[in-house]
Amino acid sequence: MNSILLAVVLVASIGLIAGVGLAVASVVMAVPKDETAEAVRECLPGANCGACGYSGCDGYAAALSKGETKETNLCAPGGNETAKQVAAILGLSAGEIKPMAAVVHCNGTSENSVIKLQYQGVQSCTMASQLFGGQKACVYGCLGYGDCVKACPYDAIQICDGVARVDPLACKACKKCIATCPKGLIELVPLYETKAAVLCKNHNKGAFTRKECKVGCIGCMKCTKVCESDAIKVENNTAHVDYDKCIGCGKCMEACPVGAIHIMTLGK
Repeated sequence: MNSILLAVVLVASIGLIAGVGLAVASVVMAVPKDETAEAVRECLPGANCGACGYSGCDGYAAALSKGETKETNLCAPGGNETAKQVAAILGLSAGEIKPMAAVVHCNGTSENSVIKLQYQGVQSCTMASQLFGGQKACVYGCLGYGDCVKACPYDAIQICDGVARVDPLACKACKKCIATCPKGLIELVPLYETKAAVLCKNHNKGAFTRKECKVGCIGCMKCTKVCESDAIKVENNTAHVDYDKCIGCGKCMEACPVGAIHIMTLGK
């Protein structure tokens, strides 16, 4: 009986000592809270998308609190309202966030694109692209298996006729789809502004592109010759638009012989 009581006392003593030790250690080794960072973090949407250039919302909040950056307008999903709230906490001026939305630069639908093989593997663009570039003859085109759909936290992307399409009003410009697309087809375009967009990223020469897709850019440079704003250039056999220069006049779209260029006003 005495041995049992002794064991109980011994175990209780060890537990008490350990508990006191942990309590002291929690005080001595406690990491001080950054109240400013916590207040900033409360303002951020929690998407942890990395669009701000930091590891996530916590990283951005910590950088603002420590003074590593004074740019309060880096959170695209949060928009201008979040920028104002963060600026108020830090006593800084709120920078303006230009509304943007993602656009998939491909129009290689089942009607427009040529299919070179039947893919029956894992339904993933990343996986399919490893098999001869995917099922489409154009190895630069959207494969339509929805990696971007899965990555989008705002349910802003759908697959329509084999090509990913973005709802600009649902898009928060978090860039997760951009990082996910194995073909590099997705780009941010200004919202509520009329701009030209080249819905093609094919870098082959025109003769090859014509065989692969009805509406693929052939790099003919007719668009560059009619653009009075010097907003469109042809590089690596594909036209690219500078959205800061583009005024949305539509002349490039009229000049394009294959219909690769579209004039769009996202969000309207």
